Amino acid sequence: MGKGGQNYGRSENLDSGKEPKGDCYAAWSRDTRECEEKYQVNREYGLSGDDVEKRRQIYGLNELEKHEGPSIFRLILDQFNDTLVRILLVAAVVSFVLAWYDGEEGGEMEITAFVEPLVIFLILIVNAIVGVWQENNAEKALDALKEIQSEHATVIREGRKISNLPAKELVPGDIVELRVGDKVPADMRLLSLISSTLRVEQGSLTGESEAVSKTTKAVAEDVDIQGKKCMLFAGTTVVNGNCICLVTQTGMNTEIGKVHSQIHEAAQSEDDTPLKKKLNEFGEVLTAIIGVICTLVWLINVKYFLSWEYVDGWPRNFKFSFEKCTYYFEIAVALAVAAIPEGLPAVITTCLALGTRKMAAKNALVRRLPSVETLGCTTVICSDKTGTLTTNQMAVAKLVAMGSEANVLRSFNVQGTSYDPFDGKIQNWPVGQLDPNLQMIAKIAAICNDADVEKAGQDKSGHYVANGMPTEAALKVLVEKMGLPNELSSGPSSGYDGVLTCSYTWNKIEQRIATLEFDRDRKSMGVIVNSSTGKNSLLGAVETLLERSSFVQLRDGSITKLDQSLRKVILESLHEMSTSALRVLGFAYKDDLPEFATYNGDEDHPAHELLLNPANYSSIESNLVFVGLAGLRNSRIRVMVITGDNKNTAEAICRDIGVFGRHENISSRSLTGKEFMELSSRDKETHLNQSGGLLFSRAEPRHKQDIVRLLKDSGEVVAMTGDGVNDAPALKLADIGIAMGIAGTEVAKEASDMVLADDNFSTIVAAVGEGRSIYNNMKAFISKDWVPVNLEHGIAFDDQFVWMTFYEYMISSNIGEVASIFLTAALGIPEGLIPVQLLWVNLVTDGPPATALGFNPPDKDIMKKPPRRSDDSLISPWILFRYLVIGSYVGIATVGIFIIWYTRSSFLGIDLSGDGHSLVTYSQLANWGQCQTWQNFTASPFTAGNQVITFDNPCDYFQTGKIKAMTLSLSVLVAIEMFNSLNALSEDGSLLSMPPWVNPWLLLAMSVSFGLHFLILYVPFLAQIFGIVPLSLNEWLLVLAVAFPVILIDEVLKFVGRCTSGIRTSSARRSSKTKAE
Repeated sequence: MGKGGQNYGRSENLDSGKEPKGDCYAAWSRDTRECEEKYQVNREYGLSGDDVEKRRQIYGLNELEKHEGPSIFRLILDQFNDTLVRILLVAAVVSFVLAWYDGEEGGEMEITAFVEPLVIFLILIVNAIVGVWQENNAEKALDALKEIQSEHATVIREGRKISNLPAKELVPGDIVELRVGDKVPADMRLLSLISSTLRVEQGSLTGESEAVSKTTKAVAEDVDIQGKKCMLFAGTTVVNGNCICLVTQTGMNTEIGKVHSQIHEAAQSEDDTPLKKKLNEFGEVLTAIIGVICTLVWLINVKYFLSWEYVDGWPRNFKFSFEKCTYYFEIAVALAVAAIPEGLPAVITTCLALGTRKMAAKNALVRRLPSVETLGCTTVICSDKTGTLTTNQMAVAKLVAMGSEANVLRSFNVQGTSYDPFDGKIQNWPVGQLDPNLQMIAKIAAICNDADVEKAGQDKSGHYVANGMPTEAALKVLVEKMGLPNELSSGPSSGYDGVLTCSYTWNKIEQRIATLEFDRDRKSMGVIVNSSTGKNSLLGAVETLLERSSFVQLRDGSITKLDQSLRKVILESLHEMSTSALRVLGFAYKDDLPEFATYNGDEDHPAHELLLNPANYSSIESNLVFVGLAGLRNSRIRVMVITGDNKNTAEAICRDIGVFGRHENISSRSLTGKEFMELSSRDKETHLNQSGGLLFSRAEPRHKQDIVRLLKDSGEVVAMTGDGVNDAPALKLADIGIAMGIAGTEVAKEASDMVLADDNFSTIVAAVGEGRSIYNNMKAFISKDWVPVNLEHGIAFDDQFVWMTFYEYMISSNIGEVASIFLTAALGIPEGLIPVQLLWVNLVTDGPPATALGFNPPDKDIMKKPPRRSDDSLISPWILFRYLVIGSYVGIATVGIFIIWYTRSSFLGIDLSGDGHSLVTYSQLANWGQCQTWQNFTASPFTAGNQVITFDNPCDYFQTGKIKAMTLSLSVLVAIEMFNSLNALSEDGSLLSMPPWVNPWLLLAMSVSFGLHFLILYVPFLAQIFGIVPLSLNEWLLVLAVAFPVILIDEVLKFVGRCTSGIRTSSARRSSKTKAE
């Protein structure tokens, strides 16, 4: 705005033509006449023209400031303010200079030499365009905030009513008349009511869920914004009544102006995403690594271009070959260029874009691509809108049933993390062959249950959502995964079109006639059912049920007494699940209910009196028959509710949706915003570090911002949901802001990173799961590229978010490439791979599998795992060890097949002598540079496809004659990368449990990559460019024989990893705890 914003906070006196600014004058705590005197105005007459002009000089126009954003040029430069991007830029320049030098020399690489730098430049340009587009939209929240301001007002000045005065011309002291439907143009003190009542919708600013009644009576000076009943705030709407008001604050001094300032402040202090932080850290390490690699590779080969003789103990007669020096410098630089992930920005963008499409299908609309990654490590969800919350999804992770004899338990692991009955299955489950014990568990879980599960959306095409308690909904999903016994599979569920077919069937067979409601003393819920067999039974699902059980039902349905030894076995199982962060529920029933033998729900029945008094429930639920346990787990994300609603309303809603237990003591978990802000810094930290849910009611915008800031400072990755103007600053400040798509204001949507199309909290949890899956897929892709000749894709992502599949693919491949170059230099053999071949593999052959790995299905237990910390490395020491082993094998295989062709006529029973090439000893190969001094050395011509390779000079056998050996090395490299992409399907899962066809896109991508390789092999023009020749069938058999073991090696490493995962996990937890402390 102009001057009003510049002068904000200065205290002045109206007697000198100036008046108090900011919050210096608490008009809400003063009588109306006192306010008129303070602002030197009469409600009947209003301000004079001179008064208006004087005050406008002080306060400026009644509009929000327009912050000038950075110029397009500045935004473009900012895109290169990234370590990794700068490395890529340097690599492109160096590559271009070398290409130009080769072109000047007229070398063979003249045609393809410029491909590498041009592709890198193109990637950087696209990356910059995307970044500028995203940042250019960053300030739209401020523009949207201006849209909610009123454009006109009805004002009384000099005794005349002026209609449709531009709202920006209002000044403090103006008298304004408001009617139904008017948007309040400034912050105002209510002077008088024209109608009997006045109600204002101000929820978008204060977070209140209903319209608020206004009064002319003054209130206490220290009340929160919701308590200022005599004030009307800019941007809110009159929904009932007419009134006369006095303008007290305009422009940036209004409450909405403060929100504007907070949004701008939050936008200026936005932190980098975990991905960007890790990329910057790794880029710095990568710079050092590249320098060391270039220097070492060049120095290892220094003997080939610099030699000397020792005379009297001192080096003399130096001989230097500039041509060979330049050649080896090109090799070193080519390796460094290959170590840089030129394709990484494009692959990251592609995978993020694919992730946004998947999330959109789940009603989560992502507005900024990096938010996809941030979702994967979200640890706290702060929600402001209690009215739209449906708490965290829960899922049964383990089912414990009774065995065939006492003291024997059966345990079943349950896959899946959502309310989708088809999300995972029960491992080692007897499908259709449920024994009586399992049938009883299913029956209890289905009938002693008030929850329901359905598909979201009008066309029922969305994700699965729960209605009712999350724990009960999880049990209903368990029943569906358990299935029905074969004799019931075509029974009473016919004609039912809902999701819970099995639960419907059990409820038809055993009809509920009474419910024993849950209470905090019994900690149980029971139902009395009218069985199809004609007898009444009691079913219960409880956490402390074992102590009220006297018997146990075994696998065959027989009943045995619950003795101390059996009780101990069950308690040990319960303890094991509890220490695994599972919430444990028990199942029991009772057939012997004589008082309910003839009860059918009739209120006149004598037994009905027993049900009216909850004190009788404990005696009814005694001498139970225990049947099993279930362990439930949620997505392990903490939920905090920060709302403008009053404390009692918010607490009731939080109990209903499961943030708190129905009868849980929440005195230490529920505070008002004001109470929290009055705590000391240490007490605030202690309060926020409590496990479980928290509630902050009557929260103002600044309270929300402070809470989010404190959580971020303590290392949490915070997602903030909101729909109102008051939520916008916190949405902007949070690691990921999530706005409501239906009820949300445009201000909240523009300040957010993601919009929920269905306003359903469970959509966030589904999106978090998708974010974790995307993280894993990208991690695997990166690591794959670290295997053989692809340092280019691998070094770059040692610690980054996108991610697991992407990461494995990249890192292991590049380690192999580095190993190959080092082995070649260390052994002194001719170069087996030239720069143009490395670049072809990096930029073309690796592309399809890398992208396809982004389609990997998520791990079954993706949401059972705790969120990753934002400072967690992508790879653990064990995973890095695996990559080093795989990469070393790739280097050995690539160099080894080169040596095999020169020194062996056959290998593994495969005849290699068919082309007629000459064999040499390993010593000769390692000292090929001394060939000119060898006596009687000859090299026979050999065939390669239709070509015959001949030599004028026998020593050319190690230069032009190495073309077949180079082709074998390149083919092994490509084949190993393709096989290694299969290893990247899962970080630690065997190919036996996650076979290649779970990702058909990967199989297609492998075919494309092999097809591209065949293309350059068998098209003569391309073969000449890349310095390779066609291979025979036997030579292809050798390539596959050398490449395939990479799968077997990684399977062994994965097996060892699975066997030692518990030890490594506990060690990592101790390390994280030490780091946190």
